[in-house]
Amino acid sequence: MKVDLNADLGEGCGNDRALLQLVSSANIACGFHAGDAQTMRQSVLWALEFGVAIGAHPSFPDRENFGRTRMTLPAETVFAQMVYQIGALQAIAHSAGGRLAHVKPHGMLYNQSAQEPELADVIARAVKAVDPTLILVGLANSESIRAAQALGLATRQEFFADRGYQDDGSLVPRSQPGALVESDLQAIEQTLSMLQQGHIRSISGKWVKVKAETVCLHGDGAHALAFARQLRTALAQQKISVTNSM
Repeated sequence: MKVDLNADLGEGCGNDRALLQLVSSANIACGFHAGDAQTMRQSVLWALEFGVAIGAHPSFPDRENFGRTRMTLPAETVFAQMVYQIGALQAIAHSAGGRLAHVKPHGMLYNQSAQEPELADVIARAVKAVDPTLILVGLANSESIRAAQALGLATRQEFFADRGYQDDGSLVPRSQPGALVESDLQAIEQTLSMLQQGHIRSISGKWVKVKAETVCLHGDGAHALAFARQLRTALAQQKISVTNSM
């Protein structure tokens, strides 16, 4: 068994280089919620150093709230903002001798597109317009995945190791209790359950079917590095290899 392990990087935390030695894919902030040209380039260089797949992590324009504000923007605005952010990181990766492999929306853009077909379609169209060979990363069984597949894009369905899930397979909103899995052991157990049995327990205790190819580690957590090392150890013990070649 194998799985891709990804982390959101270039967001101002000090452990990016160390995390990049533990994951197989990096989602690099493109300036709208965090980061700038310098952090994008540095993240790309580190990703190339450690053989990590480079991905764009575009957001709503919301630096004040780290991209976590719900927004309703015209489709043409979202399309332009997506192309702008993806294209910027693509150029930076190319200039460093690398290539952009995937796109994973950030924060509220990610959550809304998982549930809103129109927004999911705009994002998928923007990704395809920049480069139809890019992989779109989205929440497992979500509108994001359906929209991308309808346009012929490759997809990678995602599971969050340290997030709580609702009965319908969606993430518990960060504003509600249970949004974050505080126990490292619990986060590892639910990740292994997803990978090996294809289901996890929701916050209500119900078994929910979830099957994904990539697992997200949040790089901004207080114990991100320690948890990443624990998860890698647990995966190795279960003979699950970590690779971005899915």
